[in-house]
Amino acid sequence: MTGDFARRLGGAALDLVYPPVCCACRRATAAQDALCAQCWSAMRFIERPYCERLGAPFPADLGQSGLLSPEAVADPPAFGRARAVALFADGPARLLVHRLKYYDRMEVARPMARWMARAGAELIAEADALTPMPMHRLRLAQRGYNQAATLASALSRETGAPVLHALERVRNTTPQVGLSRAQRARNLQGAFRTPEAARLGVLDRRLLLVDDVMTSGASANAAARALLRAGAKSVDVLCFARVVSGG
Repeated sequence: MTGDFARRLGGAALDLVYPPVCCACRRATAAQDALCAQCWSAMRFIERPYCERLGAPFPADLGQSGLLSPEAVADPPAFGRARAVALFADGPARLLVHRLKYYDRMEVARPMARWMARAGAELIAEADALTPMPMHRLRLAQRGYNQAATLASALSRETGAPVLHALERVRNTTPQVGLSRAQRARNLQGAFRTPEAARLGVLDRRLLLVDDVMTSGASANAAARALLRAGAKSVDVLCFARVVSGG
């Protein structure tokens, strides 16, 4: 019995005991770790054309590739490129993020990581390691796990890229909700650092910062600056969903 056949047989047996359901809405589906047809059609996947620096989609196809948004030109981020799977709007993307982040549904990390692997294929191919966005120890103690680390581990299993825990969050910052872009940046000043034990692993490495959601990009920017100060060669960002104004 070959390994592939054994896995298929085991999967079929599992489906008999636990019929597959949509990983977002929990309706019945044809396969495990998948979306139902309704959620798939509602998922607002991010595809080109988008800003090659920020990964935010353009409202219309401008007929050119490699374009940068006015925001990226006026205020370039510390990280090189950002990519995301879908818009963080009402619907399946938000449901998946909330299931992982607030309801301990670790199984949704597998399909989320699979989509992240596709959306960030170029970035993953060029990265030396995946670095999860850290949580402050107090928040980590309250939640019990870091959803970004869960996604990074699932992404590592999906792609073979190693995980490097190269950051710690040393300031328990106030929530970013409701803050302006400038206030978010000030709120995150000095929030991240690379611990001494991780500095050798960071030096001259191309790192891919992994998170669940990007809102304004302020957290990713602050984390990227900390990694670059520690000697990283470059920092890109890959998240599952991102907030886009008007999206």
